[in-house]
Amino acid sequence: MTPALDLLKKVRAEHRVHSYEHDPKAASYGLEAAEKLGLEPARVFKTLLASSEKGELLVAVVPVAGSLDLKALAHAAGVKKCEMADPAAAQRATGYLLGGISPLGQKKRLRTFIDQSAQPLPTIFVSAGRRGLEVELAAGVLATHTQASFAEIARD
Repeated sequence: MTPALDLLKKVRAEHRVHSYEHDPKAASYGLEAAEKLGLEPARVFKTLLASSEKGELLVAVVPVAGSLDLKALAHAAGVKKCEMADPAAAQRATGYLLGGISPLGQKKRLRTFIDQSAQPLPTIFVSAGRRGLEVELAAGVLATHTQASFAEIARD
């Protein structure tokens, strides 16, 4: 179990867990998950951490096939600018290792933004807190349990 799955179980949120054999040589953890689970990349989301000019860490959940638009994230968060967070700071704040950072069950509650492309999908897949482990749930359920906002923060 991971903190993400513990949280979902505790709040009795509807979800399904999917696991696959992770290849440490995979170039992209998210695209690897989509491929190994036979999913459309548009339904698999990666969890990225950015840092504002004030040093606030922000969580961005975007499709694995795209990239994070840092200007759009800054706008959504109401800050001047953002840059990708230091990997060590991301790991410390979330309690997860890179490639397995889940938006759920993080050590510190960080402001979270989910790309709006998730909203019309019946379910999305995000990291369950470990490489090779994904959780499938409705975007609204994810937003509720991360106190996230939906915003246009991804680029194709």
